[in-house]
Amino acid sequence: MSITNLLNETSIASGNTHYYDYRDRWEYLLQSYVGGEAYRDGGHLQRYQLETSAEYSARLASAHLDNHCNSVVSVYNSFLFRKPPYRDLGTLEGAPGIDDFMRDVDVDGTNMDNFMKQVATWSSVFGNAWIIVSKPDVGALTLADELGAGVRPYLSLLTPLNVIDWQYSRAANGAYELTYFKYLEEFVHGVQVIKEWTKDTITTYTVEEESGDTEIIESVDNGLGIIPAVCAYNKKTSIRGIGMGDINDIADAQRFIYNMANEMEQTIRLDSHPSLVCTPETITGNGAGSIIQIPESMDPALRPYLLQYGGASATSIMGAISATVASIDKMANIGSIRSTEGARMSGVAQQQEFELLNARLSEKADNLELAEEQIFKLVAAYQGTTWTGNIAYADSFNIRDVEGEVTQLKIAKDSATDPRVMALIDRSLVELLGYEPDLVLAEPAFEPHVMISPEGERVVANTMAEHLALQAQGYTHLDS
Repeated sequence: MSITNLLNETSIASGNTHYYDYRDRWEYLLQSYVGGEAYRDGGHLQRYQLETSAEYSARLASAHLDNHCNSVVSVYNSFLFRKPPYRDLGTLEGAPGIDDFMRDVDVDGTNMDNFMKQVATWSSVFGNAWIIVSKPDVGALTLADELGAGVRPYLSLLTPLNVIDWQYSRAANGAYELTYFKYLEEFVHGVQVIKEWTKDTITTYTVEEESGDTEIIESVDNGLGIIPAVCAYNKKTSIRGIGMGDINDIADAQRFIYNMANEMEQTIRLDSHPSLVCTPETITGNGAGSIIQIPESMDPALRPYLLQYGGASATSIMGAISATVASIDKMANIGSIRSTEGARMSGVAQQQEFELLNARLSEKADNLELAEEQIFKLVAAYQGTTWTGNIAYADSFNIRDVEGEVTQLKIAKDSATDPRVMALIDRSLVELLGYEPDLVLAEPAFEPHVMISPEGERVVANTMAEHLALQAQGYTHLDS
């Protein structure tokens, strides 16, 4: 059962209007990203008119999903986290417990880098993700007492499907601040556990799924005075707490491919095994070469015949699928990277696509950077200090078609005649391989050596030019 179906309309388990407006779409995006049984159970395969449940189940079992949503998100993350972000922890540097926090931010063994990868993934799917910065209240009086009890801040990652209500208000300085936050913490044995945050209190409720009975199991003061929740956006929209994901349109194209792939299978089956039309009295066999027995008195007009399939061909369906895959690559700006457009795209088109992808990735990196800075501000607030550090994600992702550039340089070198031009091409090739040209192409120190002629005359070569000149006259190295 979907978690969105567990939230009834009781006063504490109900969400705000934005939640109800978007939750069905979020559920669909989650299924599109996860795939597998979740996608199959979502019923995204179009049902035929008059199709029985057994027939639909058989088609559903044979349907396969080419998961482009998962592929696109994975490509983005591979670029975003190719280089780890730079972190200057400022006032938290060397603070008690901070090293333990960085190694295990969620008290489940996840370090900071891997946690932010998860944030990037789910914000890419849903448009945004929420991070709660919490610290257990064990009644300790000092920071030393807390450290002795193993108490420190930790992070919890929430998807928009879990966050059922949130409210922003404008503060006196004009900035917006989160003033109310409520989320489904867990669902165990038919009981929803819902946590409600305000600037003054933290209240935990249990709600019975069937009866809707609500009980307060804990209510404590919010000593921080603020709600320690961070909304990590993939791309902001006009609604606070709602972001724009990367797979919103791609999921619809993926569903079209999912249905077309199944249509192609049905087309092949119908084309290979046409239906036999016959009367109830006809005795038919199964398989190739089977015998069909008909009554001797049967009217010739009622004799069995094959019903030929007259729908779309498998080739036309494959063309529609290929066009849709190309559309997905265009929407995601990853056609050249996934090598589906490389053969048709010119160098200029590829470069333009790389620039668009670089701009998209830079925006995602900036939003992750902002979210992480807000996390450390809340961690510092729990420590009783103000954070003064800095977080920096990569600004440029240096997306280049190395293979294409090497091919172009090779063609240029084959056409060049000037040694100076050829030297410049060699420098470019070395740079493409990731090395420093001045170090790789530097001429080695020349050591004077003795060369001998075929007649036995010995001459000292003091420079490379002298060595080459003597070599042209038939001289060889004395030691060779």
